[in-house]
Parts: sequence; C-alpha cells; structure tokens
Amino acid sequence: MAHLLGGENLTVSYATRTVLDGLTLGLEEGDRIGMVGRNGDGKSTLMRLLALRSTPDSGRVTKRGDVNIGYLDQSDVLDGDLTVGAAIVGDQADYEWARNPRIREIMGGLVSDVDWHANVHALSGGQKRRVALAKLLIEDHDVIMLDEPTNHLDVEGVAWLARHLKSRWRANQGAFLVVTHDRWFLDEVCTKTWEVHDGIVDPFDGGYAAYVLARAERDRMASVVESKRQQLVKKELAWLRRGAPARTSKPKFRIEAANALIEDVPAPRDSMALSKMATARLGKDVLDLENVSLNFRGGDDGRKLFDNITLRLAPGERLGLVGVNGAGKTTLLKLLNGEITPDAGKLKRGKTVVTAVLTQEVKELDDVADLRVIEVIEREKRSFSVGGREFTAGQLVEQLGFTNQKQWTPVKDLSGGERRRLQLLRLLVGEPNVLMLDEPTNDLDTDTLAAVEDVLDGWPGTLVVVSHDRYLLERVTDHQMALLGDGKLRGLPGGVDQYLELREAALAGSTVTGGGNPVTSGGGALADTGTGPSEAEKREARKALNRIERQLKKLDQQEKKLHDDMVKSTEKSDFDALAELNKQLKDLADEKDALELEWLESSELLGD
Repeated sequence: MAHLLGGENLTVSYATRTVLDGLTLGLEEGDRIGMVGRNGDGKSTLMRLLALRSTPDSGRVTKRGDVNIGYLDQSDVLDGDLTVGAAIVGDQADYEWARNPRIREIMGGLVSDVDWHANVHALSGGQKRRVALAKLLIEDHDVIMLDEPTNHLDVEGVAWLARHLKSRWRANQGAFLVVTHDRWFLDEVCTKTWEVHDGIVDPFDGGYAAYVLARAERDRMASVVESKRQQLVKKELAWLRRGAPARTSKPKFRIEAANALIEDVPAPRDSMALSKMATARLGKDVLDLENVSLNFRGGDDGRKLFDNITLRLAPGERLGLVGVNGAGKTTLLKLLNGEITPDAGKLKRGKTVVTAVLTQEVKELDDVADLRVIEVIEREKRSFSVGGREFTAGQLVEQLGFTNQKQWTPVKDLSGGERRRLQLLRLLVGEPNVLMLDEPTNDLDTDTLAAVEDVLDGWPGTLVVVSHDRYLLERVTDHQMALLGDGKLRGLPGGVDQYLELREAALAGSTVTGGGNPVTSGGGALADTGTGPSEAEKREARKALNRIERQLKKLDQQEKKLHDDMVKSTEKSDFDALAELNKQLKDLADEKDALELEWLESSELLGD
C-alpha cells in the first residue's frame, strides 16, 4: 500500500503536561482508522497535526506531494452570512453540480431537508453540521479526517454517513481518520483503531469490538493487575460477545477465543432482580400517557406533534427512543415529566414516582459553579446505595472518572464531558426511581460511556433514553420505540435496524409494517400486493433453500476450524496469525449473513 502522510517524533505539550510524546505514525492507502481515548488525551490535537492545521512543538508531518486532505473540525467554521447553497458548492450553477451522481447522493443524504437559500447563521446546530459535512464530502480528497462527525446527527444520518464512507473508495484506495464516541459507527466503518493515551498511540487491528478484545488480551498477557478499567472492558466485551437482543441479525463479534476472558463475567444486568427492586420502590403504577395529542407549539396550521398516543411505563422498564429531528423526542420526555400539559389525553403518575431528567444542556450546574466536584455530591449525601452496593461520595464520583485530583476541581473549570458526568451523578444521588436521559452521550469518550453504562446496569428504576447512539440504546435499554414524524409512537421489536428500514420505506413511499403499526405511502390501510408467487417461483425458491443450507453447513465447518485455530494462536501468543484468522472469520461471517438473508427471502416466498 502506498504511503499517504505521516508524522515523525511528534511532541506537543501544554504547560507542564505532555499530550503527545515523540509519536511516529502514518496513513497508507486503504486505511480506515478510528481514534479512541479519554477526553483531553490528544485525539483532536493529533488529528489537527496530521491534517496540517497546526504544528507540533517538535517533530514534523510529511505528506506525498499530490495528496489532498479534507478535514472536518469539531467547531463551526462556516461563514454564517453565506446561503446554504453557496456554503456547499460556492458559485457553481445547479446544473453543474447536479450532473455528478455522487454529489446528488451526498446532497440527498445530508441536506435534502435544509432550505437551500437560508443563511447559515439561521440554521440549527445539526443542520450546520450536515452542511459542513456535505461541503467536505462533495470535494475530491485522498484523505478525509473527521473530528466527531456524528455530533448532532440522528440515527439515520449516522447510518447514511457510515454507508457513504464504506463505499466512497475502493478497498485499497483513499484513507480516512475519524474521532468519535459513537461505538457502532467505529465498528461499522473502521478496520484499524488507534488508542491515544499517556502521550502515545497504541494501534489495533479491527473496529471497536476487536479493539475491546485486543485491549483485554493485551492486559491479560502482560499480567496487569485487575483494575476498575479492565473490569469495565471485560464487562463490555461480554456484552459484545453475547450480542444485543434487539438486533435482528447475528452479531458480527464471533470470536470464541474471547471465552476464556469472559467466562466468569455475569450478564450486564440481572433484569429479574432489578425489576423486583424497582417494583418495591415504585409500586405497580409508574407513568402512563393515555390518548395524548399535542399540536406543534408556535404554529397555527393545526399539525399534531402527537396524535392520540398511549405509552405505559412499567417498574424497571428500560425504554430507548429514536426518531427524526423535530419528531418530539425531547417533548415526549417533558410530557412524561409533567412539564407540558397535552392538548388532549392525560398523564397518570404513580404516587411514589420521583423523576429526574438529564437534559441536553448543562445549565443545571450553574448554581454550583464555584463548588468543587466532591462538594456538589456531598451536599446531597455522604453515602449512597446503587444496585445493592454502598458507595461513599468519593467512590461514586471516582466510578465515573473523577480521580482524587479531579474531585477537588471547581465545577466552572470542568470540560464539557466532565460537566456532563457530574450532571448525571447529581441526578443519581437524588435517588430518583424514574430516570430520563436526553442525548446522554454528548461530550463523553468511549471509556466514560462504558463507566456510565456500568452505573446504569445496577440502577433499579425505570429508564427512558433518547439518543442517536445506537450502541448505547442497545446496551442499556431492553426495547426501543420510534417517533417517525407522523404523530405516532411505534414499537421496534427489531431494534434500530427496523427503525432505519421504516424510515427508508417512508422516504421511498413503500409499505412496511412495524411494531404493529403500518407505515404507508398514503396513510391508509395496507394494500393487497397481488396474487402471490407462481408455482415456478416456488420451485426455484425450494431449490435455493436446499442450496443455501448445503453452503451454510460447509461454512459452519470452516468456522469451527477457524475458531480452533484461533484458540491455538492465542495459546501461542501468535498475534499476527490471530489477526489474519480474525480477518478470515469476518469474511466468512459476512458470507454467512448474505446467505442467511437469501434463505429468509426464499423462505418468505414459500410462506414458511
């Protein structure tokens, strides 16, 4: 593979702290790299250096002469006085850029619902992000660097971006480097992972799931003492190995060599025990929205944000909410919390219900800005019970990443991610029994997200999560529901994948059933699609089933052999062989997924 760019002996220091310490690394043709690490450990700094947007204290960055680098900053860098069209395509006429199918596809995927003639400064944060992404992606770059590209994108936008990056270049062409806390996105698009920590970068083969395995294996092989961080890694690894129950397809993470690491790790949550504890704290009645309707606020067109919806929350229920921007996810939380009165219908609230809401803002900490972190928590209580375990204020604060030194930092000096963590802690120590989280992953790194999930695993109460982070939704909630912008609330037995299918069908004007509620192009009942398959088509389907089953048996045998070889390689500590076997296993898993989908299609044709 041809070399594109690289850094030699890169060092960056701030005051007395060295963020990057003598790094040497590079990008080659075909690299698809995700960067992970704690907030403040230098991920964005390293990306800016490699993108030639800043200079190191020592060392240098070099690139091949003809390499073109595209870079998406975390901050808003668009000219607010430009129109959306001018910000994206400059002074090109519509017929010039519209001739290019790639540009049309990018426009359709990112800015189809944005007013082309509106000024950029009038856009929402999410719209500005999509305009900046569109401007970058329509250009021809050899290397694309994206710093938190999924911020402000909804589930659908994140899925579109993943598809685009996977198909933008051929396998051995181009390269991208991405910093994101979205672990599903990392797993979907990346083939390598760089972990930035303590001034260095550790490279790993594979996406997020493979990185979790490799990191746990690295620590085990080095005989590292079991630490809190490793326990979180092992717990997350155990969940990855089991696969999310909500997913309709089999999980990609099929590495049997991980069994030795996780055989003593219990399930993330004891759902039965938590349900009993929640019932004891809440009683039978929690929060019920009954036949609720609500018109759009500030509008006079009579459109309904919610149209006769009913939602009943049970003790210990863990519900995830997804939906298009503007569909009312945050408003639904406000209805449940009694902050908004519906135009029709009612909210029934159990007598013992105590709610807490984590909002998207962090203004709730303004009243304690001059206090230190530990003082904020100790003002509530000095000891706490979480999931049957007793914690001092210091222990609870430390569990969410506040070290002894950080515990004495004034709130006003905390970073955005640290303020977010403290905001969640402050809610938890108030001992609510209904917790509602609105986009809780904002500003949090992957390690902190794992710590938050660990705390929520042992929290006995009813949980409602609004998030575009599908990894988090599948990790901490037991089922999901969707707001599709039509005033209805739909169940998603197939999880986030089903939501994306419903959205795709709605945009295409086709008909799909979901959660017991039909989505139709005209809003009416499901139509009769015809007389069904012919006998000839059924015969072909039966032949296909027989062929696919034979192929699947062969693949099962190959998979078993690969698993055996991986165990042997693990015992020999032959990581090069392990990486190659892992790649073969992934290719085989992709082949099996394609065959299983073909089998399902043939089976449905026969009505089996």
